[in-house]
Amino acid sequence: QVQLVESGGGSVQAGGSLRLSCSASGRTFSSYVIAWFRQVPGKEREFVAGVRRRGGDTYYPDSVKGRFTIARDNAKNTVYMQMNSLKPEDAAVYYCAAFYGYDLPNNWRDYDYWGQGTQVTVSS
Repeated sequence: QVQLVESGGGSVQAGGSLRLSCSASGRTFSSYVIAWFRQVPGKEREFVAGVRRRGGDTYYPDSVKGRFTIARDNAKNTVYMQMNSLKPEDAAVYYCAAFYGYDLPNNWRDYDYWGQGTQVTVSS
């Protein structure tokens, strides 16, 4: 089992940057694929970044590719997501999630554990 806690959300102007962190408890953190999702009211959770267990493979949808970067530090049980060139449409509650396995799914239903979320607001 793993518990996840997000931090780093806040309010920025369009074009600005934020770095989100996802800290995990448990000694098996490196056994989990970690992903970031975001959600706005009335819409499903959207996959925005994922990193495999050892950190070598990452995946991004086109909507954030080139602007968001995910990285993990297994020694610190932490995953980071650097978000640059933020747009108003990036505003959402951002969640980190853990999947126990080798794949890197992009469907939120496949993930086993979730953090409580952190709000990101982007003003135009």
